[in-house]
Amino acid sequence: MSASRRSGTTDELGPDEPEPAREGSDGSDLLAALLDGMDAALCAFDADGVVTHWNREAERILGWTAAEAVGRAGFAGWAVRSADAEEVEARLMSAMDAPGRQVNEFALLTKDGGRVLVRTQSAAVRGPEGKPAGVYCAFSEVHAQIDLERSIALSEALLEDASWGVVLVDADLRPAVVNAHAARALGAGRTSVLGRPLGELLAQGAEELESALTHVLAEGAPPAPAELWVSVRTPEGERRRCWRSGFVKLASPLAEEPVPLGVGWLFQDVTESRQGEQEASLLRFRAQQLHRAARAAAECEDPAEAATVHLDFALAGFADHALIDRVADCAEGTDRVRLVRIAATPSGAPGPSRLDGRAGLPVRYGEGHPAVQCVERVGSVRAGAGSLSAEDARAWALARQWPADAVHALCTVLRSRGRTLGAVTFLRAAGRNAFERSDAMYAEDVAVRIATALDLAALLTPDD
Repeated sequence: MSASRRSGTTDELGPDEPEPAREGSDGSDLLAALLDGMDAALCAFDADGVVTHWNREAERILGWTAAEAVGRAGFAGWAVRSADAEEVEARLMSAMDAPGRQVNEFALLTKDGGRVLVRTQSAAVRGPEGKPAGVYCAFSEVHAQIDLERSIALSEALLEDASWGVVLVDADLRPAVVNAHAARALGAGRTSVLGRPLGELLAQGAEELESALTHVLAEGAPPAPAELWVSVRTPEGERRRCWRSGFVKLASPLAEEPVPLGVGWLFQDVTESRQGEQEASLLRFRAQQLHRAARAAAECEDPAEAATVHLDFALAGFADHALIDRVADCAEGTDRVRLVRIAATPSGAPGPSRLDGRAGLPVRYGEGHPAVQCVERVGSVRAGAGSLSAEDARAWALARQWPADAVHALCTVLRSRGRTLGAVTFLRAAGRNAFERSDAMYAEDVAVRIATALDLAALLTPDD
């Protein structure tokens, strides 16, 4: 195998060309001191290819001392394999006749017989009359250069092409570098987010994120990724997202003592998968609640009591309050729907729902009340206090004959054997999400079971 892997000529790489030697000046001691003080491995050859200089870095890399190297003719027989010596010498000495600097990669031999791949930069040394008098060569281990190039390439790839967000946060917890994916996730441009507090970028979740970053700065990276739920401000409004986040502590490699540079934050959007898992878990829980309710209701002697059992099981994790209203006979000459409260969860204290409505007095529901609408439409109706203040939301709930803390309502019709029996109302307090379409489907399942129990109770009750 050839010892040369790559060669070329450049006028940009490496140190400046040495000045031509000045006639009558020795300066060998000064030159030796300068060469030994440099971080790069340096050697020089005269016009015949004999080694004239060899510094300490060259000794460190290859193991050969200056006393062992200076005076040798080329690298043949000691610093390169015999089979590669001719080619290596030709490439090195060709710099005498070439302009600028030449870059090559050679496999050299260490004193203990090992092989080291080095990258060399060589240039001609001019004599007093400007004629080539030898070659000056600087070399370093290629793996160090390759490691640097890989680090740079990795950094550029992460900041340009990565399919996950990459944010470099400084010690003040402000973004210093942001890749394109992260900028899109934050709903802003790559430059517009730099230096801004995280609280300006996130409507919710900034405190949790800052806490995680502070921990990494103080203690180091956590052992596993963390999932953070945040709300991102966008022109279209706030977006709720779940980001699976990893963190690494950044410290300067140039200082003797680690100097914190900030935190590398890498994240991936897993909102869809997490929402899917949550929905599946919620469906399993609700199905289990329906099954438990059916088993408990089967033990009730009174079908009306069985209806309240279904109501109580449905409340778990679903709503804060629930009401059951049955349809009352309409007054003569009117077709307005009237509803009588027959069961409700206790207000202000936990406990099972209580049966009521023996007096048959209609609830004073106003025109357009959601419970009345759901009976008239024979379907579910959702309602909410919206963005009202706490005081106005309380008045909104009381005006509808609901508990004062109710801000979200879902009314579902009760039907059995083709007849409308009434309505069941589920209520949520402030701090909880509004009812969604999937909630209405669950409420309808519960309503079918309640309506069946109420219908059976009516059949078992003798007419007055």
